[in-house]
Amino acid sequence: MDYCVRSRAVSIAPTSVASGLSLAPFRALRPTVDEQRLGALLCPPYDVIDETQRAELLDRDPDNAVGIILPRADGTADAYEAAARRLATQVSSGLLAPDNNPALYVYEMQPTDGGPTRGLLGAIELRDPADGVILPHENTMAGPVADRLSLMTATEANLEPIYLVYDGGGVASQLVREVDGTKPIATATTPDGTQHRLWQLADLQQHAAIAADLDTRRALIADGHHRYATYRELQHNLRADRGPGPWDRGLTLLVDSSSYGPQVHAIHRVIVSLPVSEAVDRARTACEVSPADSVQQALDTVADLPGFAVVLADGRSTFVLSDSDSRLAEGALAPGEPPALANLDVTVLHRVLVEQIWHLTDSVEVVDYAHSVDDAIAEAQRTGGTAVLLRPTPVAAVAAVAAAGARMPRKSTLFTPKPASGLVMRRFVDEH
Repeated sequence: MDYCVRSRAVSIAPTSVASGLSLAPFRALRPTVDEQRLGALLCPPYDVIDETQRAELLDRDPDNAVGIILPRADGTADAYEAAARRLATQVSSGLLAPDNNPALYVYEMQPTDGGPTRGLLGAIELRDPADGVILPHENTMAGPVADRLSLMTATEANLEPIYLVYDGGGVASQLVREVDGTKPIATATTPDGTQHRLWQLADLQQHAAIAADLDTRRALIADGHHRYATYRELQHNLRADRGPGPWDRGLTLLVDSSSYGPQVHAIHRVIVSLPVSEAVDRARTACEVSPADSVQQALDTVADLPGFAVVLADGRSTFVLSDSDSRLAEGALAPGEPPALANLDVTVLHRVLVEQIWHLTDSVEVVDYAHSVDDAIAEAQRTGGTAVLLRPTPVAAVAAVAAAGARMPRKSTLFTPKPASGLVMRRFVDEH
């Protein structure tokens, strides 16, 4: 079992800069199919799809969106050009079509194991993080940004939304709630059982009311740090060639966390080729170590512990590492960094355990990632390493780090449910 927390209000103070969030209507590019086929055309975001799942999605429907968002070379073109050709073919065949007029959209995801998450889909104005309006909380890696930049450059489109959360309660949230009395323009159920519904807000007065409400607000990037970094890089490149344009905004799902907040899960780590016995022996010098009878028992234990706490496991042995006196946190900060950063398990893990106690290089080749406990333990067994099982980071703690202008280690949080890719895309050509 993987623990998660339901996000509460993010509690990000209103922005003090000249303007806050700006979410503009756009002409959504959407599938023109019935509900049954729509479910077969959708896929998860690109960064959670492995090769097996990619093949399964295309076997289910050869036109699945994964062929565009996670493309492969086809023998006549590289992967990115192949994606652009596939997108163009689906538009010319009528499988995808842009809506006639710009609109904002209400998008709801209803998983089988929780309440609905619902927010506004629109084109967000891109802002420098220094403005304090759109707040990142994680570091990014050059590789994924370069990959997404090549894809967006080839397609000249935002193919998947980034995911922002904010502390709402205003007119925008009210309009999101009020769509319950109207008919969705699209519905679908994906293979994981999640139900997706999409409504269109085409009224200009609604657009104006939403704009006024959001103008004093700021938001936290819940998911899509690499895509947001790509939006800004693409904007820089295209502005240099063409000046202002549709690339000054990016496709975004904006969720009021006080009304429809998502669940937040941990992303676990696998320390490749470091046996759990060696990891535990080295850790004894710095923190408290207790054996556990099972992984589940250990997870239940750390859920209630104050201070730093993680579970180490390899499928045979399980241990709880903890630091109730917060001694490890003292070594987790560089000069000038906010204390909020040292309150996070993931910061202490990377900066103290990995680098100072285990004396390892904090790279993706050494510290791998897993989205479930079972996957983490299986990877630890495969590599002769150690699974480090983390608690979910509370959204309030994430917001505190972001508001202070700091960055958490990469892949620190997993917000669910994730928006389905392929339901809505945004092409630049449709915005002219």
